[in-house]
Amino acid sequence: MMSVLLEFSIFPTDLGESKSKYVSKVLDMVSKSGVKYQLTPMGTIVEVSSVKEALDIVQKSYDVLEPYSNRVYSSIKIDMRKDKIDRMKSKIASVEKHLNKG
Repeated sequence: MMSVLLEFSIFPTDLGESKSKYVSKVLDMVSKSGVKYQLTPMGTIVEVSSVKEALDIVQKSYDVLEPYSNRVYSSIKIDMRKDKIDRMKSKIASVEKHLNKG
């Protein structure tokens, strides 16, 4: 049992100010891959079962954007934990629990 959370943002740097058109292409790939994900205003979080699977998503994201751009930027964070699963929900629930204790 393992949970790997990948938080990443990726976008072309040479295609104008708005990036949503290109982010949506990456998100479509993520959605079709079947992994759990959450879009945020500054990136996307996915939960997978191995670091390799997380890095594969990053590589596939570059593959999606490469035909459109000469330069693609990404930022990634990875959190691997062996003894837990479903952490996208449980980490938020834990913080909210503490908030409600006031």
